[in-house]
Amino acid sequence: MPTSYFASPFFKFLTELTANNDRTWFNSNKTRYIHDVQEPALQFISDFAPRLKKISPHYVADPRPMGGSMFRIYRDTRFSKDKTPYKEYVGIAFRQPGTDVHAPGLYLHLQPGACYAGVGVWRPESPVANRIRQAIADQPAAWKSATRGKGFLSSWTIEGETLSRPPKGFDPDHPFIDDIKKKDFTAGAKLTQKQVAAPRFLDDYAKLLTAAKPFQAFLAKAVGVHF
Repeated sequence: MPTSYFASPFFKFLTELTANNDRTWFNSNKTRYIHDVQEPALQFISDFAPRLKKISPHYVADPRPMGGSMFRIYRDTRFSKDKTPYKEYVGIAFRQPGTDVHAPGLYLHLQPGACYAGVGVWRPESPVANRIRQAIADQPAAWKSATRGKGFLSSWTIEGETLSRPPKGFDPDHPFIDDIKKKDFTAGAKLTQKQVAAPRFLDDYAKLLTAAKPFQAFLAKAVGVHF
């Protein structure tokens, strides 16, 4: 039977956490967090694993509560002006084992009023970014097919920050110079809470990621990892 993983209690907790982001409140409501937020998210990750294998056999859906696909709720406040201790959203990432947040990956962001899906490579180091840029410059037809096809554009929008001028060594008149100038090679898809809470969301999310397969495959090949 289809399951609604992210139903009303899930978003109700996150909404209340936003209004009460302190350790006293969280500790008093930790049982709710585990039951209404963590457990449904981990179940979603576990149930999504077979669908993920069809999208990429190299990506992993890891339902462990620590060190798995679900991000920790606790914020790292060491270098942030914002000292609130908890994230006011749930983040889920699927990628190859042994890679980090800057590697090609699939992302799901669940926040009251601000849900979205993301794919691609976020803020890679300069050598990796230049490998992607060079791949776009050398293979414009393949890049166009991966990013301008009807199936991709009907679901995804290219996003991410951009350099103010073309990077050194790249033709400023290249037809995809705006993409070459990117700092992030990512695409996003906005989601409503109604979509995310629907019993069919597991399948809808799989279809969404399937539409991004050419984009992910291009980036993975450019940086030398499997997809």
